[in-house]
Amino acid sequence: MSAVRASLSRQLLGWQLVIIFVLLASIAVFSVAQSDSAFRATEGRRMLSVAEDLAATNGVRVNLAEPYSRDLLPIFAESARSLSGADHVIIADGRGTVLTSPDPGQRGHPLPLGESTVLAGKAWVGEVDDNGVGSLVAHVPVIGDDARIIGIVAAGRETPDVLQGVREAPQNPLALLAFATVLGIAGSVLLARRVKRQTLGLEPQEITRLVEHREALLHGIREGVLGVDQQNRITLVNDQARALLSLPDDAVGRPIDELGLNDRARDVLTGRADGVDQIVLRRGRVVVLNRVPISSVGAVVTMRDRTELVDLRRELDANRAVTDTLRAQAHEFSNRLHTISGLIELGEHEELQRYVERVNHTRQQWHDEVTARVGDASTAALLIAKASLAAERGVGLRLHEGARLGEVDEQLSSDLVTVLGNLVDNALDALEGGGAERWIEVDLRHDDEVTVVVRDSGPGVAPEIVEEVFRHGFTTKAARGGDRGLGLALTRQICRRRGGSVRVSNERGAVFTARLGAAR
Repeated sequence: MSAVRASLSRQLLGWQLVIIFVLLASIAVFSVAQSDSAFRATEGRRMLSVAEDLAATNGVRVNLAEPYSRDLLPIFAESARSLSGADHVIIADGRGTVLTSPDPGQRGHPLPLGESTVLAGKAWVGEVDDNGVGSLVAHVPVIGDDARIIGIVAAGRETPDVLQGVREAPQNPLALLAFATVLGIAGSVLLARRVKRQTLGLEPQEITRLVEHREALLHGIREGVLGVDQQNRITLVNDQARALLSLPDDAVGRPIDELGLNDRARDVLTGRADGVDQIVLRRGRVVVLNRVPISSVGAVVTMRDRTELVDLRRELDANRAVTDTLRAQAHEFSNRLHTISGLIELGEHEELQRYVERVNHTRQQWHDEVTARVGDASTAALLIAKASLAAERGVGLRLHEGARLGEVDEQLSSDLVTVLGNLVDNALDALEGGGAERWIEVDLRHDDEVTVVVRDSGPGVAPEIVEEVFRHGFTTKAARGGDRGLGLALTRQICRRRGGSVRVSNERGAVFTARLGAAR
C-alpha cells in the first residue's frame, strides 16, 4: 500500500471530525439565528418604549418647539440612554437634522432613517446602517401642539456580531459546543481503534484484495465449498458446490431445510451426521462431503464429485462378480470332474452317462429358460452368472413363470443390470445364515416401463424400516470395510431418475419391486 495513503483509523477519524465540525457549525448558526431573533424582538420593544417615553416628555416637546432654547435636549437624551441601557439616544428636529447625539460629529447632519416611516408620523422599529455599523433603532415622532412633527427621537442598540450572538444565546451554547467537540473527537478516536481491531489491522485496500482473492479462490477450484452459519443458513457457495448439489441461484441466505435436499444431504450439511468423507447421492451424482465446524461462525463444507469413481467401482464389482462366478463354476466343475473320475474308476459307465446327461440338462435348461424369456443379452448374462454364485451359497435362483423382457436400449440395459444386480445381491445377503429352504425368484415385466420384482425366502424387512432401507448409509449388516448401504440407495436414485420408483413389502419374505420408465 502506498505510504501517502492514510490508514483506516486516520480516515475514519478525519471523516468523523468533518461530521462533528459540520454539526457544530449547524448548531452555531442555529444559536446565532435564535439569538438574533430574540434580540430583535426584545430589544426592539424596549427601544421603542424608550423613544416613546422620551418623545412624550414635556420638556423635550417644549425645547423642540422653541428653536432658540434647546440646551436641555442633551440632558434629556443622555438621561434616557443611561437609564434604559441603549447604545445611543438621538433627538432630531422635524426635518431630521440631528440636534443631540453621543457622537459630536453627527450633530447638524441628517439622521440616518433607512426605511423608517417616522416622517409620515408613524413610529418605526428596524435596522439602520450608519457608516457600516448596523443598529436596531426605534424612531418615534414628537408631535407639537398644532399636531405637526416638531422632532424625532431615535433610540437604538448595535446589532451583535456572530461570536457575540453565540455568547448571548440561551443556555450558554459555547460550553455546549466545547463539550460536544471534546466528546465527538474522543468517540471518533475510540471508534477508529475499534474498527482497526475488528479488521485485524487490515487497511481498506488490503481488505478489498483479500475479498477479491477469496472470490477467485472459491470459484476457481474444482472442489465445491459451502459455508453455513450457526442457524444453518447458507452464507457462501461457489459454482462447483452449486452444481454438485443442484442448488438454486438464490441459495445464499436461505436455510438448508428450504432447498429441497434429501434427508441424507441435510443431515451432513447441518452436522447431524458427522464423520469424514460422508457420501451423499444427489440427482445422479455421488458427492463426498466433509464438514468442518468453526466456533462462533458456523461451518465450512467441502465437497467433491465421486460419480466417476463410483462408476469405476461398480465396474470393478461387476468384474469381481464375474470372477466369483467363474470361481464358483470352476469349483462346481471340479466337483463334477471328481465325480466323473470316481465313476470311471468304479466302472459305473451307465451311471456316469446318466450323471453327465443330468448335469448337462440342468445347466442347459436354465440357460435356455433365461435366453428364451429375457431378450436383453446383458440382463440374461447377469442372471446366468448370478445363478452359479447363488448355487455356491446354497441358494436357488429361479425365474417367475410369467417373467418376460424384450429388447431395451443400451442405457436402460445398463441401469437395469445395476438395479437387478443390487436387488439379487441384497437378497443373497439376506439369506446368509442358513435356513430350511433358501431361494430367490426374479420376475421381469416389460410394458410401457420395465418392472423388476425380486422375492426371497428370508426373514423379510421390518415394517418400521421399509423406507429406511433405501436411505444411503442404512444397513442391517456389520461393516465389512468400505461403504455400506449404497446399493439400495443407488437403486432408488436410478428408478427416480427414470421416472419410476422402488418399494419393499413382505410376503413370506422380502419382495422388492422396482419400476424403470423410459425417462432419464
